[in-house]
Amino acid sequence: MSTGTRHAPRDPRRLRLPRAGRARRNASWEMEFSPARRTQGTDGRENYNSQEAAERGRGWAGTAAKERERPRAGLGRPTDWSGFLLALHRGGCRSTGVSAPSDTSFVFLSSATIMALKEISSNKCFEGFQKVYEHESTELKCKMKFGIYLPPKAQTEKCPVLYWLSGLTCTEQNFITKAGFHQAAAEHGLVVVAPDTSPRGCDIKGEDESWDFGTGAGFYVDATEEPWKTNYRMYTYIKDELPNLINANFPVDSGRMSISGHSMGGHGALILALKNPGRYKSVSAFAPICNPVQCPWGKKAFGGYLGSKVKDWEAYDATHIVKSYEGSPLDILIDQGKDDQFLSAGQLLPDNFIAACTERKVPVVFRMQQGYDHSYYFIATFINDHIRHHAKYLNA
Repeated sequence: MSTGTRHAPRDPRRLRLPRAGRARRNASWEMEFSPARRTQGTDGRENYNSQEAAERGRGWAGTAAKERERPRAGLGRPTDWSGFLLALHRGGCRSTGVSAPSDTSFVFLSSATIMALKEISSNKCFEGFQKVYEHESTELKCKMKFGIYLPPKAQTEKCPVLYWLSGLTCTEQNFITKAGFHQAAAEHGLVVVAPDTSPRGCDIKGEDESWDFGTGAGFYVDATEEPWKTNYRMYTYIKDELPNLINANFPVDSGRMSISGHSMGGHGALILALKNPGRYKSVSAFAPICNPVQCPWGKKAFGGYLGSKVKDWEAYDATHIVKSYEGSPLDILIDQGKDDQFLSAGQLLPDNFIAACTERKVPVVFRMQQGYDHSYYFIATFINDHIRHHAKYLNA
């Protein structure tokens, strides 16, 4: 611990940044705490930044993430950061209790995950922030990106989380740019996380040869066959690694999670909810692949990732899993477009899933939507219904 002079507790509203860190009016600006800055927390304890903590090997580490602001019309003064400090202590996250300004966002870090995330983009949306991050995945052995929407409510308290799983050929971008979910998520105070659909850049022979297998088509399974089994472990990535990362770095309530998805992602959402009773408060899907062991997409993917034994495939098939479901009550919402070309092609097979749910007495609301296809126009039309469905359980 430094032997420097301690100061009496100060009113956090009077804390100020170093002169070099102040913004100029009506200009693009960047703000950061001085690398050696020591500040006084509202609890009367001195807070040190991560550089000082690393040099001393002990004590509190106070740090503020670098926040870049784009020029905005009528910006008369820089963001009021006074009093907002973040303290880290031996893997735990503790704040001073002072709220962040309404026009900024913060990454909440624990000592185990410092520098684990790289911010790719940040855009203000309905008073919250839509961000994209990149990280090194230990499960998938490659860099992965995910989108995360932080509603305005997340600036003052922990919020429930909705995980969205996208379909074939998609990245983290499709849902966050096309679905139009942000206003409903902001109104209901939901953090929304949208990961990529597969590992990328793994240099596996054949991973980029087709659109429905390999890159962009991880099918949310843990592969057991070579050469896929080292990297293609999307089931465990979505179930464990990604939530752990989100819980450690963002203001979320880890006990309130729900899951949704589209097509291949709808399949992923259903199997994750059914295989992990009680983990998710609710589940929904748009045009999910309900019975992959019986459809061409599923047979191709499962055969490649899981081998030739159909019994192994059934562990990742919602229609088979629900037949033995014994978990807590799960309210399932599914929307399906009647003019979906993949429905008529026998890729989705919702009737098989509904029959299995009926036999097992698992509640499912299935809505056949006249005139709609498989596209994001369909998703955008009904996404607010799904947000409300999840908010009913997440905010109960």
